[in-house]
Parts: sequence; C-alpha cells; structure tokens
Amino acid sequence: MSNCACGSGKALAECCGPYIEGAADAPTAEALMRSRYTAYATGKLEYLRDTLLPEEREQFDIDSARKWSESAQWDGLEIVATEDGGESDEAGKVDFIARYTQSGMRQAHRELGTFRKLEGKWIYVDGEVRGEPQRRAEPKVGRNEPCPCGSGKKYKKCCGK
Repeated sequence: MSNCACGSGKALAECCGPYIEGAADAPTAEALMRSRYTAYATGKLEYLRDTLLPEEREQFDIDSARKWSESAQWDGLEIVATEDGGESDEAGKVDFIARYTQSGMRQAHRELGTFRKLEGKWIYVDGEVRGEPQRRAEPKVGRNEPCPCGSGKKYKKCCGK
C-alpha cells in the first residue's frame, strides 16, 4: 500500500484513487486538484482529459501530457490557499504549487486553478500560472573561468561541456 502522491498522507486507495478510477466523484475543488496532480504522477492521463471543460477536452494533447508525466519525478503538491470550492459551492479556486524534478532539475509550477461544477461534478476550468522568483544558490560560472570541480580546465571544456 503506497501513500497518495497528493501529499495527504493517506493511501492512494483511500484518497485520490477512487476519483481517478471513476468509483467516486471528487467532493471539492481541492480534492479534484489533488486527484489531477496524482493522475499526472501515476500516468492516469485520461482522467486529466475527463476532468476538463467539455469544450477543452479535444484540445488536450494526451501524448504531450504522457511525455511530461513519464519524464518527471513527482515530488509533491502544496495547497497554498482555497477560495470557495466546497461541497455545496458551484465554483472555487485553488492556489497550488506542484513540485517535480525533470532532467535533474527541481521545478515548481505555481498556479491559481479555477474549478466549477458541471452537472454536479467538479471540473478544471483554467489556471493562471504564478511565477516564483528563482535565485541562484551560487554565482554563475562563466564559460572561460576555471571549472569549480577543481580539474584546472576551463568550465566550457570540463563540466560545462
């Protein structure tokens, strides 16, 4: 039994699994957001398509989504804030940060997602990407500077190759 990728601390079967497998509907906008993250992490991409607005579904590029899903290591989901989106609401917003590693680089995708109910089921409408300023931990190494690994070679001829 593995924990759900959404970070709830619950087992997948007790958390997002029933939503992704179609056994239950997500009761809140946040639950839908968590299950969509888990769908990326587990490669259940049809669920992502099926939880979009109907007019957006045919534009969903499942092959690109699969490529991204399979090439990333999914590191966690952080829910920053929610606005409405409860069981009795018809619309809501979820501010979240999806963390993943791709090509050895840690990434953070922050978005304010908009959700609404359609025929009693929560769907993802769209999102506003919110950038986080990125700061280098160390100064940038110039191409012609000595390589920081200590080889004595220029960076461009060593680790920068």
